[in-house]
Amino acid sequence: MLIKKTQSLCPTCNTVLEADIIEDEGQIWLERTCPIHGTSRYLYWSDAAMYHRYEQYESIGNGIENPQTIAPPESCPASCGLCSNHHSQTLLANIDLTNRCNLNCDFCFANARACGFVYEPEFDEIVKMMEMLRAQKPVPVPAVQFSGGEPTMRQDLVKIIKKAKALGFPQVQLATNGVRISKEPELARQLRDAGLSTVYLHFDGISDETNPFLAIHKNAIENLKKVGLGTVLVPTVIQGRNDHEVGDIIRFAVRNISVIRGVNFQPVAFTGAAGEEDVRKLRVTIPDLLTDIEKQTEGIIKKDDFYPIPCVIPISDLVEAYTGQPQVRFTAHQHCGAATYVFVQQDGSVIPVNRMTDVDSFFESIGQMAETLKKGGTINKYKALLRGVKNIHDSVRKGEAGKTDEFWEMISKILIRQDFDVLREFHQNALFIGTMHFMDRYNYDLRRVQRCCIHYATPDGRLIPFCTYNSGPVYREQVWKKYAKKDL
Repeated sequence: MLIKKTQSLCPTCNTVLEADIIEDEGQIWLERTCPIHGTSRYLYWSDAAMYHRYEQYESIGNGIENPQTIAPPESCPASCGLCSNHHSQTLLANIDLTNRCNLNCDFCFANARACGFVYEPEFDEIVKMMEMLRAQKPVPVPAVQFSGGEPTMRQDLVKIIKKAKALGFPQVQLATNGVRISKEPELARQLRDAGLSTVYLHFDGISDETNPFLAIHKNAIENLKKVGLGTVLVPTVIQGRNDHEVGDIIRFAVRNISVIRGVNFQPVAFTGAAGEEDVRKLRVTIPDLLTDIEKQTEGIIKKDDFYPIPCVIPISDLVEAYTGQPQVRFTAHQHCGAATYVFVQQDGSVIPVNRMTDVDSFFESIGQMAETLKKGGTINKYKALLRGVKNIHDSVRKGEAGKTDEFWEMISKILIRQDFDVLREFHQNALFIGTMHFMDRYNYDLRRVQRCCIHYATPDGRLIPFCTYNSGPVYREQVWKKYAKKDL
């Protein structure tokens, strides 16, 4: 059954093709026909019911006010940076600091040994990229993540982080394998003092079989804990390799809640030389992952506890209506990712936020507040606040008995007393669990690309959507070759 039309790529020659998203036997597939290489069909989502549930949260944004390219629709995805066809702002910008690495993982977006050359922008080039990000309109880019390769191989990393904070980024992140942080405790302190917000630590499992660098990761986490630098675990999930440990990874994070703020699972994307057999054997979709989480946590965290990224749009609407100022809007495609929060109790047990409040009712109440505020006037604002607080209180009361007082107290402090310090307390006891499934040439959906909120900044002043940078046209290879410094 045809669900909708989109555009995709031929997985052999990258030609842009008309494509069908179809439902067949409870699963969602992406099908297209290349005049040269014939028809291809690959799994998009393994749970049609969940696909349709997430579809209800679609929210298409207006893009940015200062696109880098004015491009006709038929040019996608060949005219990136962010062009006039793009519908979302940049929520998170990646900057590759180097393609050098001190490990040699078999599943990796980037490998200097395979490149045969070094890509490593100069400090001034990096500053220009960050200045471009902060100049985005209507809202400056709020978060930057330094990636690679392995960014800790740069000797000026601390200087780069300090400059990012000076330019006004509220969130500065580092994607790392943890090798240097494990060996050099002082580096963790230097990163924290420079203004680093969060370490995104590659972490594929809790056993030596799934994670050969487990000892390194554990030591890095201890060093980060000592300096109080929040960490997010980032496992690449591969069917048959480590998908049986997703529950154990969450339990590991819970045991280390004093330093670990979240787990961001990334189902493997086949951006390298993987063939069709590898894709069909190793593919993990978002529903697959969430089903595994439910089974491996014995139903404590259910797949229905997760929501797509655009679910938080009502909060942006409310803040915009209340302040009169444009806000960052989470208009990513509804099938790009999913997330939830769980609260960690003193005895180590966890309570998903869905047990503490009716999440759908909560967001509906926030949306109603925003609509009332848009009508303007002090009286309307006062009425909206009172009505909204009552509705939110009702949604919290629908949670399980005895588990809602703390959550309601936090909400009331924020809305009534405007006490935002309480959010710090919230994050100390809450664990973010999310997933982002980046695309490859087999499941490439151009509509998702045009809604992407995670972009790469490049030395030539462009912003390129994540899945276009790493697959399809593969801008990463083009950029790295153009700005290569030397051969290895």
